[in-house]
Amino acid sequence: MKTAMNLAAITMVCGFSSLAIADGEGHWINLFDGETTFGWTALGDAEWGVADGTLKGAQGSGGMLVTTSAFKDFELTAKIRVKAGTSSGLIVRAPLEGHPTENGAGVIWLQEGRNSKSPWRDIHVEARGDSVVATIDGKRVKDFDATNDRGYIGILYHHNRNATVEVSEMKLRPLSLRPIFDGSSLNHWNIIPKHRSEFSIVDGAINIKDGNGQIETSGVYKNFLLQLDIISNGDQLNSGVFFRGPPGVFWKGYESQVRNDWKDDDRTKPNDYGTGGNYGNQPARKVVSNDYEWFQKTIVSHGNHFSIWINGYLASDFYDTRPVHPKSNAKEGYVPGPGTIHLQGHDPTTDLSFKNIVIEDYDAAGH
Repeated sequence: MKTAMNLAAITMVCGFSSLAIADGEGHWINLFDGETTFGWTALGDAEWGVADGTLKGAQGSGGMLVTTSAFKDFELTAKIRVKAGTSSGLIVRAPLEGHPTENGAGVIWLQEGRNSKSPWRDIHVEARGDSVVATIDGKRVKDFDATNDRGYIGILYHHNRNATVEVSEMKLRPLSLRPIFDGSSLNHWNIIPKHRSEFSIVDGAINIKDGNGQIETSGVYKNFLLQLDIISNGDQLNSGVFFRGPPGVFWKGYESQVRNDWKDDDRTKPNDYGTGGNYGNQPARKVVSNDYEWFQKTIVSHGNHFSIWINGYLASDFYDTRPVHPKSNAKEGYVPGPGTIHLQGHDPTTDLSFKNIVIEDYDAAGH
């Protein structure tokens, strides 16, 4: 029998809040998992590594570590420490090219005096539209500016007096989310006809029984952050959240897998890509969700990059560099989108529910 890991334990491990989404504020996701640099890309020749739960940059002539995912409106918290007599910076809404003082990114500078004891600094950033506010240890940062409407989160490394920069925690909560499911009807959702699945509203959620089948949004999306809550009402049931699917076309686009199943009592060995895997392309690196318990899924789709968090844990992180697939089959090639978001009824055993379905459309004008 598989070892159980209850949702409360996962909540503490992942460090996120499982409270219901309200007022456009989403669930927290971890940008640093405390163990690896998964979900980050190094620019420059600084050396980055993780030891004893701390992300550390050192050596080299300089550089930056940036998230692989781009974010638009968000709240971010971080604990960062820099060596005495040196400086570093946290960058928000950063492009991947250009100097951060010239490319519209926002830079929160961190500098410690020579006689400093190098304390951990608590950093808080809130970015909403044109307003970006940052504090260090509760004190507002002066002359803070960021002109980009979206971008990456970065950690700067400066080679000055054998500098080091350390991060013990960094997490983000998306803002400016809007519902695409009203919790009481299937308005603005379309059911693909001539398939077996049954769709109904049960306790404020879309319940899907039987399969195969598909229900999709009436709108289309390309670049976005999506969050939703999911429960599997059976053992190792199979389903998926598809995106960039051509309207009215069955099971096309990318599939974010739903299947709480793993091999040899080892959650790092998912069966059939596992919950949070990018089906056909990249398996989940760990299955952190359980059957019969609500779990949160976060999907960021941006250009040719797709990342999926489960309960705040980054499960997959996929760059699609393949040729464009002419029929939008993401298992065989790149799908440029835009397309629908759709929920899958997989087979006769299907019994899953989906609620709190909210989105931040990166391509939408205004907020």
